[in-house]
Amino acid sequence: MTRKQLAEKLNDDLKSEYQAIIMYITYAAAATGPHRPMLKQFFEQEIPEELAHAQFLAEKVASLGGVPATEPKPVPAAEGPREMLANVLEAERAAISAYKQRSRDAAELGDVGLSARLETLVEDETHHFEETEKILRGWQ
Repeated sequence: MTRKQLAEKLNDDLKSEYQAIIMYITYAAAATGPHRPMLKQFFEQEIPEELAHAQFLAEKVASLGGVPATEPKPVPAAEGPREMLANVLEAERAAISAYKQRSRDAAELGDVGLSARLETLVEDETHHFEETEKILRGWQ
């Protein structure tokens, strides 16, 4: 693992964070039905944390000599609230997996600080995943 390779992988993670920000904004606006107030609040409360993740990743990409990405990954369309939550669950699952791998990549490169910080992102995303899973589990 080189610094350049790590920067490229972190840039891919940055695109995912941009995707999450847009997904949460879009889903908060588009949520309908009797659960709209709760879902709108749920989606909106995730935005600041995802934005902080994106800011951290952009800074780290630049520190490693890369150029931070400016385009998000595509935001999956959703027919309704249940599909929105399923899309969020999948995005959080992917983020957890990516950050675990990125933490190992950083450790391999000898960047213990980055490795530890990425584990914090794993913790954040795991909390998001668990909260989304609880909502879906009770969905009729």
